[in-house]
Amino acid sequence: MITSAATGSLPASGKLKIFLLVLAFVIIGGTLWYTHDIVQHLEQREKEIAGLYAKSLQYIANARAGEGDYNFVFSEIINTIDFPIVMTDPRNEPIEPFHSYIKNVDLDSTLSIETQRTRLRTMVQEMDLAHPPIKVAYQDSIILSYVHYGESTLVTNLRWLPYIELAVAGLFVLIAYISFSYIKRSEQSNIWVGMARETAHQLGTPISSMLGWVELLKDQNEDDPAALETLADMENDLHRLQKIADRFSKIGSKPDLHEESLQDVIARVVEYFGRRIPHTGKKVHLLVEPGPSVTARINRELFEWVLENLTKNALDAIESGEGKILYALSEHGGFVFVDVSDTGKGIDLKFRNDVFRPGFSTKKRGWGLGLSLSKRIIESYHRGKLFLKESKPGFKTTFRIKLRK
Repeated sequence: MITSAATGSLPASGKLKIFLLVLAFVIIGGTLWYTHDIVQHLEQREKEIAGLYAKSLQYIANARAGEGDYNFVFSEIINTIDFPIVMTDPRNEPIEPFHSYIKNVDLDSTLSIETQRTRLRTMVQEMDLAHPPIKVAYQDSIILSYVHYGESTLVTNLRWLPYIELAVAGLFVLIAYISFSYIKRSEQSNIWVGMARETAHQLGTPISSMLGWVELLKDQNEDDPAALETLADMENDLHRLQKIADRFSKIGSKPDLHEESLQDVIARVVEYFGRRIPHTGKKVHLLVEPGPSVTARINRELFEWVLENLTKNALDAIESGEGKILYALSEHGGFVFVDVSDTGKGIDLKFRNDVFRPGFSTKKRGWGLGLSLSKRIIESYHRGKLFLKESKPGFKTTFRIKLRK
């Protein structure tokens, strides 16, 4: 089921995605580092301002009456502070009146004194977790108070900026990935449709012509039973080719879905392969597990095609020449399940995510399109699911089709 075309190096689209992902992480990492560097510089600036504020208060406390000009302290330093500050006494208790010893702190003055004190204590504890308090001392020996400070709105916003950038970048990458995947699927779908319709068109004319020649030969050899038998086999094969061409012509157009008996569809596939397996030299038994009558809305021609592809893969997987293929039907919770199991070589764990990828096959011949085409038919035209249910290398493989009742 999986050839070499797909077991080698990563495809170009995969390399492009990895490159874009790495580039996105490099950009995000650089942005985070740059923003973190700015935040650190701002924190250092605020720390210096808070220290200068504390030293100013200490200078005022140590200056003798009439010495110095305090207007500079209050107009040039205190008024330029844009981050929250709370002063406490030597016991680390807020100083009353509270509004005289706080700055840039939103404190409701209508609350009781005790409630205001409790809130200030909580603020002080939070500030101290981020920045150690700065002491104000008299003659470097007697602690007069402590200055506690927090972050300005600018620093807080800058702390959130990397996460916002990360979210925006992640959203951009997600949208780009979804768009890229959608475009890729659309291109693949157009290639499938174009190839299928062109194949059907190219096959149509010679098949019709050959059917006409078979009818002519029948008229000319109506008295020769052996020739008529051979011509009948040729006609059957030509009708088979015509059926295949009709299937290809349905790719890309909305198929007609009808309520069909899945047992009947499976029986036709079993009958078709039952006549041909002996010619391959293999002894493979096709078994249908007994069960209730199950119907579903399907396009009979396309659904048969899917079952034929699964059966061909199962036959190829039975390399020993002897084995069995089991078809099982079941219903559960409004869904119908069709399981196709074989006793072949199984699928290696490392290949399980690739079995439905176009061009992926373990066989030495073939293009690896059967499972990919089957998945497209089930999911795009029947709104169902086709997936690998289980596989035990050297023992068993089961593919499951899931359809709504």
